[in-house]
Amino acid sequence: MKVLVIQQRYGIGDMLIFLPYLKAISEKNNVKISLLAKKTSRSSELFKDENFLDEIINLDTSNDRISGFLKLSKEIKKRKFDKVYIFNGSIRYRFLSIIAGIKNIYQYPLFTSKDIIYQTAKVFTETQVGKILSTEPNLFLKNEEIIKAKDTYNINDQTKNIILGVSASGPTKRWDIENYIELASQLNQLKKCKFFIAAGKNDLEIVDKIKFSNISSYCITMEKLSISNILPIIKNCNLYIGNDTGFMHMSASLGIKSIGIFMDSPAYSYSSYSRNIVPIVPKGETIKSTTHDTLGKDNISLEEVFKTAKKYLD
Repeated sequence: MKVLVIQQRYGIGDMLIFLPYLKAISEKNNVKISLLAKKTSRSSELFKDENFLDEIINLDTSNDRISGFLKLSKEIKKRKFDKVYIFNGSIRYRFLSIIAGIKNIYQYPLFTSKDIIYQTAKVFTETQVGKILSTEPNLFLKNEEIIKAKDTYNINDQTKNIILGVSASGPTKRWDIENYIELASQLNQLKKCKFFIAAGKNDLEIVDKIKFSNISSYCITMEKLSISNILPIIKNCNLYIGNDTGFMHMSASLGIKSIGIFMDSPAYSYSSYSRNIVPIVPKGETIKSTTHDTLGKDNISLEEVFKTAKKYLD
């Protein structure tokens, strides 16, 4: 039995939201699955220690467009899959599965769109596996990697170890870096803290502001580290505070309480799936009203974020 799962969304957070359902399909069929996924989802790094995967087939610019359809269909056909589960309503992926000769095709209703991401995935998967599933992702890491990170970065109980998620996919989704600097300063006065700055290579200007600030002496920046290196660091921490970004979803999936600052993205869809995520939304908004085009970065106060963080550090 060979089983393919198609999950074509771009983000790290998206992929982690689907983790319980990927595992459930693997368990139901009693096989390791193949996953067709965007390279940008970083699934090969996220799932490197998981045991439900046989392989990851990357969707990239060479095979994820109309011009690459023939190439992708040949890739899929040569693997001779018996089943495919398609986590979207695209007719293109249904046609791909037919062309590839897959006899058993299970898919969202065609043209499904504007859905609550985790709810649609949950209902679809429960129908296929015949049981109720938790929406909570639990990402597995090898214990030796966790211990290695703890020793390398001297993470211990003498300090509160906090991930600051200062990165974001765009400026409207990013709480001002000056707020994070002041927040870290206030938290360190409350309790001795060590801050791990979750940022990428495109965030060097933000990272530099931290390096030249009054909090630099108790911060470690991670812009040069891979996802594989960052995950065990997160696992050793007490708390995540930051924007709605992949780092927040990684933290929640590793069992870390995660304060997510939602300014311009769907707070309900991207926080309600996990009990580990504590959403903060702009003043005057609710978790359900905060979505794309809310543009609320100036309506989230430092006082509110500090108060919430203090609650989870006490």
